[in-house]
Amino acid sequence: MQPAKPAKSASPQPDPLFDQHIDRTSSNSIKWQKYQGQDVLPMWVADSDFKVPEAITNALHNHVDHGIFGYGSAPKALTDLIVERIQRLYQWHIEPEWIVYLPGLVCGINLAVRAVCDAEQGVACPSPIYPPFKSSAKLAKRSLSKLPVLLEGQRWLMSLDENALLPDTRLLLFCNPLNPGGTIYRRNELEAVADFAKQQDLIVCSDEIHCDLLLEPGCQHIPFASLNEDAAQRSITLIAPSKTFNIAGLGASMAIIPNPTLRREFIRTKAGIVPDVNVLAYTAAQAAYEHGQPWLDRQLAYLRQNKTTVEQAINRMPYLTLQPIEGTYLAWIDATALPVPSPFKFFEQAGVGLSPGADFGHPGFVRLNFACRHQTLVEALQRMEQAVNSLQEQQ
Repeated sequence: MQPAKPAKSASPQPDPLFDQHIDRTSSNSIKWQKYQGQDVLPMWVADSDFKVPEAITNALHNHVDHGIFGYGSAPKALTDLIVERIQRLYQWHIEPEWIVYLPGLVCGINLAVRAVCDAEQGVACPSPIYPPFKSSAKLAKRSLSKLPVLLEGQRWLMSLDENALLPDTRLLLFCNPLNPGGTIYRRNELEAVADFAKQQDLIVCSDEIHCDLLLEPGCQHIPFASLNEDAAQRSITLIAPSKTFNIAGLGASMAIIPNPTLRREFIRTKAGIVPDVNVLAYTAAQAAYEHGQPWLDRQLAYLRQNKTTVEQAINRMPYLTLQPIEGTYLAWIDATALPVPSPFKFFEQAGVGLSPGADFGHPGFVRLNFACRHQTLVEALQRMEQAVNSLQEQQ
């Protein structure tokens, strides 16, 4: 029996902006350096292979041409843009003073753990989840409770089981859209999380970095803190333009903290340890939020086509399943039926570098980043399909 020939996905609408090949192998990209010199396509860490909006590069060129890079502060225009954008997109009114600028979202997660939890208090988070959620508790020497992420219908949702909480748990690290899994929480689901947090007296640190990357028609992002006043007062919301506009390497993120006592403690914990945001990062973030929407609309259209390609390809492969991806550009692939010790190593040997599910807390899964040109994605999926078909033939 010959291995089945990989089926062709429906041809997407071309877009020269996102179809262009940009060589990142000599750009100090951690994504591309990992497999430099090897015939392995890097589909792992969550940055895209797309060139940023021209407005961002123009703004950075203008800043560089000025030639001075002294100490800076957050531009009022950027703060105003964030306030206006959140009101327009989510009908959530925030005050400018609620915004705390950070040089990265991961440091915001770690700050939240240290600002909220005393030495004897602990952290809860979904599992599987983005690895820094788990490591933040370990680094701060706080206990960690894991709330299993379970499949309900075709959607991954965090279980709300008070019996899973260790004593003195004080902080819930939440992720919406969910990474991995891609679930965009509906209002009633968020309200259940808010009720759980209130009943257990938990502060909620909500990582909403993927909130602009909504791929399923009809899905809407709802900030956790926008639900009601109680949710707002027990919340730290983390956002950033980094995933949306592919500027993660510049380092610009924001914590939105309505509760003044919580905000003061967060800022106190940050003092003397966390550096200020890079002045070029402020410039890029402002340009992104002010002028980046047309580019974002095109990117979303392109990602939706890539999402369809991934879903169709994975679900026709033996051993693999993939639930519909509502948000993010990350496919959470169930490979538990694959008869190999490590799905990650199996596909790596086939020439596709994925994120190992073990890093997130589920070794039987792999995560695939499809924020790349369609040609690269199709090649990666063909390699995966040929590998699983060959394995099936050998069984």
